[in-house]
Amino acid sequence: MTHGGIFDTEKIRFQIQDLEIESAHPDFWKDKEKAEQTLTRLKRLKQKIEPWEKLIASMEELKELCEIAKAEKETSLEEDIRKALQENRKEYERLRTLELLSDELDIASSFLTIHSGAGGTEACDWANMLLRMYTRWAERKGYKIEMLDLLESEGGVKSVTLQVIGEYAYGYLKGETGIHRLVRISPFDANARRHTSFASVYASPVLEDEIEVEIRPEDIRVDTYRASGAGGQYVNKTDSAVRITHFPTGIVVQCQNERSQLKNRATAMKILKSRLYEYYKAEKERERAEKAMEKKDISWGNQIRSYVFHPYTLVKDHRTKYEVGNVQAVMDGYIDDFIEAYLHSAWKEANKVT
Repeated sequence: MTHGGIFDTEKIRFQIQDLEIESAHPDFWKDKEKAEQTLTRLKRLKQKIEPWEKLIASMEELKELCEIAKAEKETSLEEDIRKALQENRKEYERLRTLELLSDELDIASSFLTIHSGAGGTEACDWANMLLRMYTRWAERKGYKIEMLDLLESEGGVKSVTLQVIGEYAYGYLKGETGIHRLVRISPFDANARRHTSFASVYASPVLEDEIEVEIRPEDIRVDTYRASGAGGQYVNKTDSAVRITHFPTGIVVQCQNERSQLKNRATAMKILKSRLYEYYKAEKERERAEKAMEKKDISWGNQIRSYVFHPYTLVKDHRTKYEVGNVQAVMDGYIDDFIEAYLHSAWKEANKVT
């Protein structure tokens, strides 16, 4: 039995059974590290299948209730049954999306970096709008957000790095990597002309300690500097901001959210490790030109999504062709439909499904 052809439930049940037998062995805890990895895998497999089993049980109960209501001609239960069906449908859609997040690191938290591109003050305002959009999305999903670095500019944000903390944050956000294009009547133009602005978004996973990424001391330069800008609710002003440059790839990361230089350096190294993991993965798959956003121009021709405020209202993803007319809802963080459309498209492409 499978759910939508994405995973084999019987296979997962056998895997759970094997891991439970393994964990019950008297010598199981002799290798503590291996035991913890086994229990983590067991937990994740159960998290994958148990919600489906619960949903199926709920539908069976609802079916019985419908039969009783029909037999007894009890119309007072109609509204309750309708609400229960809506809730089950909502849960079904949520589980279907989670099934698409099958890569090893999809379950991880995520670093999210936004850079303003071509467009000057307009682009900095656009980066700030994207920051608000992703912040609202994350809050709605129940994720914790930490501001790791913020470089403000007149009119908005030059660059910002967030850590979005919670299960599957990276799986959801990985498809947001790319160039985002804005078309609108500029609030900064006295002549009310239409302007086009660009900003890049880059998501990378927060890696667990057991995932090794080699960073040689001679390949990096560490600079310290004083944090600048108002920061406000987003960042603590400190004298210990850290910037790390990785020479072989040209990747630059920075952190200024802690008062301790050591803590900022540790966080910056963690971000660098994450970026390098994605970089080398993309290189191995021969997709570096598409994946490594630090090598792309933040300008015309590279956008993955366009947000049009004028002369009409439309948000369109150029990869999936999914589009909506309610721009304001999207800017308020309602981007799940775009995320899900990308995940379905990526899954179909990976599995050669038409």
